[in-house]
Amino acid sequence: MNQYIPKVNDYVKWEKGKFSTEGWIYFKDSEYITIEIGVKEKHSDDVEHCPIHSKYHTLVVCYPESWSQLRYVRSRECVYDEK
Repeated sequence: MNQYIPKVNDYVKWEKGKFSTEGWIYFKDSEYITIEIGVKEKHSDDVEHCPIHSKYHTLVVCYPESWSQLRYVRSRECVYDEK
């Protein structure tokens, strides 16, 4: 059986016993990945003070020893794809 290897812009479900979460893989390196589980627009005052970021991202860290618990759902071309 091939083990899934996480990639940025894959949508995954992380099944951890009774608890699970799902979202887009936002960052990957050899030490961990982050899974984006939520995005929220920033208040216009906050964007004014830091215009390079217009949203808050909620991320969960997943270490390599847990990657076997990830289930691949689908991929997107880039972070700007909404589907």
